[in-house]
Amino acid sequence: MPLPVEVLIIGAGNRGQIYSFFAKDFPERMKVVGVADCRRVARQNLQMKYSVADCNVFDDWRGAAAQEKFADAVVIATPDRQHKEPAVAFAEKGYHILLEKPMAVTVDDCKEIVAACMKHNVLLSVCHVLRYSPAVVKVKELLSQGVIGEVVHIQHLEPVGFYHFAHSFVRGNWRNEQESTFSLLAKSCHDIDIINSLIGKRCIKVSSFGSLSHFTKENKPQGAASRCLNCAVEQSCPYSAKKLYLEGVKNGHKGWPVSTICEGADVDIESVTKALCEGPYGRCVYECDNDVVTHQVVNMEFEGGVTAAFTMVAFTEKLCDRSITIYGTKGELSSEGQHPVKVFDFLTQTKKEYPLDYSILQQTQLRGHGGADYYLMDSFIQAVAENNPSLIMTGPEETLASHLLLFDAERARRESRIIYCNQTE
Repeated sequence: MPLPVEVLIIGAGNRGQIYSFFAKDFPERMKVVGVADCRRVARQNLQMKYSVADCNVFDDWRGAAAQEKFADAVVIATPDRQHKEPAVAFAEKGYHILLEKPMAVTVDDCKEIVAACMKHNVLLSVCHVLRYSPAVVKVKELLSQGVIGEVVHIQHLEPVGFYHFAHSFVRGNWRNEQESTFSLLAKSCHDIDIINSLIGKRCIKVSSFGSLSHFTKENKPQGAASRCLNCAVEQSCPYSAKKLYLEGVKNGHKGWPVSTICEGADVDIESVTKALCEGPYGRCVYECDNDVVTHQVVNMEFEGGVTAAFTMVAFTEKLCDRSITIYGTKGELSSEGQHPVKVFDFLTQTKKEYPLDYSILQQTQLRGHGGADYYLMDSFIQAVAENNPSLIMTGPEETLASHLLLFDAERARRESRIIYCNQTE
């Protein structure tokens, strides 16, 4: 396929914009030729940035799907519950697909997406970006070299971050299961996918526990208001929207999460104040319609007796700075955030560090997730250019397997019992 790969962006929000940056950084490899978004300002911003022709700008993905195929690939970055329909429709039109995680919010929808992509022989890459991070790539490489022998157990922690959770999962788009999906699927599908990939065996059974803590009406402080801007006790609240957003802007911070609350407006004191007065992000965290869990553990047993334990918790200082420890028969491996991977050898009783290469961050705007956003797009665009599915780490069948494990884990939590995998109802 001749370069650049021509791409249609469905969903011009935060993630859609980020993936489009690849076209700015590497115009010889990718070109944005279409955009669809129900929000006028969002689609116009992307149209202007990439000089997209008026005929290829749509206020609904269905309008783009109704046209004759005019791009090589499509990036689907719509809300979680709006993944299945466009994914199936564009697969039927012959578009290669980059699909934001989670794949979909039901087992049947996930299976339908995979079936459509395989039937129409199109590439599917699901945005489990962490699989492409230098840390995870190095961990997988070391395990394949046998540096710690056979893997026996994995311990994995995802510290969401106290203000990140308040922003996204109490006030924000992923706060309510009916509007989005359950926490484990929305936030931790990366982590279960990583565990599943590193072990490389079928999960046999799973248990899980978790609940919603603290962010409830019962915990609202005495004297607190419904909105932070006119709250008498706001200064003593660590989740104050005034602190998180308004003071951030005053200090010159205009990126995430502040940038996400001013829909269609420049990020400044006036627009942020207006958003906090009128929009969802100015609400008291104890008076929102959130119902997703704040903390959850998942225990898994894989073929051969290998076990794994995953923990997600909202109430942390660190923000998504994941840590993983892998226990093997000949050593122990640990990785945290973007720090070097460490290996302790049982025979020599010595520890060795393996540094990670982040030099690519100097060449691209896709710096998110420690450069994993870049590596995801790099592999997808190259895979489309070469029609080579082997370049995609998170293809249809493997991603479906990790999603099915997620559904089983959540079912185990809800039903308070062990679930034997591949029996999701």
